[in-house]
Amino acid sequence: MTCERLWTRTGSSIKIVTMRTHALIRHQPSSDLTAIFAAGGIICGQGDREGKIAVVRRARYAGEVGLPKGKVKGNEKIEETAQRETFEETGMRVRLIGYAGSTHYFVHAIPKVVFYYLMEVISDSGEGPTDVEEIKSVDWLTPNAAVAAFTYREDGNLVSAVFGIPRETQR
Repeated sequence: MTCERLWTRTGSSIKIVTMRTHALIRHQPSSDLTAIFAAGGIICGQGDREGKIAVVRRARYAGEVGLPKGKVKGNEKIEETAQRETFEETGMRVRLIGYAGSTHYFVHAIPKVVFYYLMEVISDSGEGPTDVEEIKSVDWLTPNAAVAAFTYREDGNLVSAVFGIPRETQR
């Protein structure tokens, strides 16, 4: 199943989530409430990579395997963060197809929310990640293989939901 078909199938509900998400971020009060916001992507392969998604192996975090993602900088929009971080971690320029979902977890007792988008490659220099200190490699795996390879369950749950992978096939 291609990303375009996934977006078409789930489009209206995703748009509502996206609008609510942006409202939450824009109107967050400047109080003691602290949270980390980040964004990334599920890059869908094309051509000889059809049926696969890009996963990154992080050098900085003991070989962690996950989706490309990173923190929002300044007044950057979530979509801009997703595209920038995906480029830094994969070396690929991407087009956003639609909102895929989010993951939530804690980093040293601080809540972190990562917003993910379905993406397709519009250009690939072939040079790989620009952030070579953090990213060891970029691999193309089937969604099932990616779910099995991910270090964190949250990434696997998201990819499983997007690609309709039944729970009994997850690790």
